[in-house]
Amino acid sequence: GQHRTEDFQKVNILMKVPALRDGSFTLAESIAILLYLARKFKTPDHWYPSDLQKRARVDEYLSWQHTGIRGKGSKLFLTKVLLPLFTGQPLPPEKLEAATEELNVVLKQFEEKFLQDKPFIAGSEISLADLVALVELMQPVAAGYDLFEERPKLAEWRRRVEEAVGKQLVQEAHEGIFNMKNLTADKIAPELLEHFKHQLLKQ
Repeated sequence: GQHRTEDFQKVNILMKVPALRDGSFTLAESIAILLYLARKFKTPDHWYPSDLQKRARVDEYLSWQHTGIRGKGSKLFLTKVLLPLFTGQPLPPEKLEAATEELNVVLKQFEEKFLQDKPFIAGSEISLADLVALVELMQPVAAGYDLFEERPKLAEWRRRVEEAVGKQLVQEAHEGIFNMKNLTADKIAPELLEHFKHQLLKQ
């Protein structure tokens, strides 16, 4: 609930995570933050390539992922993990089935349009697009849906991304979301519980 405090609103009035404060400069939205950091710290070129067409491939994926992988992956996580937690009611099977089917459609699009037969989204090297994609795909995995099991191409891509980033780092980065299934309603502030309950019931 820290993102709903007055102090946090000074950094991001939208009250959403993540948010960045760099000196007196503040910035919201994960993609904008990633691009800002890549440019500010002049990260190795493969993360956000200087080559016009490779960069366009990264931009293309980052533009699509909001309603694609992120939209459907987080919906499955919200439906399967958070909805029962916040409402105290069992999940209607038809809701889970619909969310899973929507995710399967975008996973097919991801493989056919963005991954194709390349090692990574922008070509032969890892980029911010791969990093963002893996993070979003771990949401349904954390909800108990092993989307890599019957998708060898996707599983191989995941292995390459984890090797490039470092498997230990990937595990550390996802500890929070994998621990969500152990969360109980009594550990959440009542006003936050009520807020999210209304948001989730709209799904």
